[in-house]
Amino acid sequence: MTDLSIIVPLYNEAESLPELCAWTDRVMQENGFSYEMILVDDGSTDASWETVRKLAADNPCLHGIRFRRNYGKSAALYCGFAKAAGEVVVTMDADLQDSPEEIPEMLRMIREEGWDIVSGWKQHRKDNALTKNLPSKLYNATARRITGIKLHDMNCGLKAYRSEVVKDIEVYGEMHRYIPYLAKNAGYTRITEKRVHHQKRKYGKSKFGMNRFVNGFLDLLSLWFLSTFGGKPMHFFGYSGIFMFLVGFVMTVWIIVEKLVNQARGLKFRAVTDQPLFYLALLAVVLGVMLFLAGFIGEMIARSSEKRNDYNIKSEF
Repeated sequence: MTDLSIIVPLYNEAESLPELCAWTDRVMQENGFSYEMILVDDGSTDASWETVRKLAADNPCLHGIRFRRNYGKSAALYCGFAKAAGEVVVTMDADLQDSPEEIPEMLRMIREEGWDIVSGWKQHRKDNALTKNLPSKLYNATARRITGIKLHDMNCGLKAYRSEVVKDIEVYGEMHRYIPYLAKNAGYTRITEKRVHHQKRKYGKSKFGMNRFVNGFLDLLSLWFLSTFGGKPMHFFGYSGIFMFLVGFVMTVWIIVEKLVNQARGLKFRAVTDQPLFYLALLAVVLGVMLFLAGFIGEMIARSSEKRNDYNIKSEF
């Protein structure tokens, strides 16, 4: 089996590819690794694909995948994972900010220390502190809190995986940021990190804007909900619906009883329908019923899913 499959998603990185491939090949040769490097062109509009073809003609270890249009990094990784045949799969960016020099130690950590995933930690980032560093720290702190995975840099492009990990997970949408969380949910819990050298971008400019942090947070909530309640939606919507219904019901009863007591005592009272709180109580009751029904429908969908009994069996005899 090939020692390493190195997957490199790229979008308009024609200038950096020759240097990246030469650098990676030099590291592999120095360490005596057998490897394949899969360059996934995510619909580039520059000369990236022509560069990939030219480089592959001189190096049989290079392979290329080209999309007809830009689908995003998750799609590129998904196709790269499907094609990978190495014992260990490494992902890295094409912009020369990730160093191939880190790969041998990551491979050793997986082989000798038994880790499922080794994630890079760009402790000293060479990015703008205001637009990249500070938002990244907040984002990673939130991700650690929700996922329970103690990684300082969840979104680092430089990662190494045991091959079965990437074969057992499905990366879609923009979930490439949370591959360690996807792996954890699939039962691969031996996840660690390694401090890696981060270099300043040499060519071009970043393809990601500030909106990635908002999108990343929303994706994280989606993953958390699916992993926690995906197979039992009634536990979320049902409990929420019952709580809302009871709150609304108790408020309604309290308003009516208060009105009747004051009326019986000859005290001043307001009609039930003249009180804004009554309509809030009705709204809570209606929302409670709707949430409960949403959970019931979700439960029926989950029970009819073809994957409802898909379990990741580690071993058997």
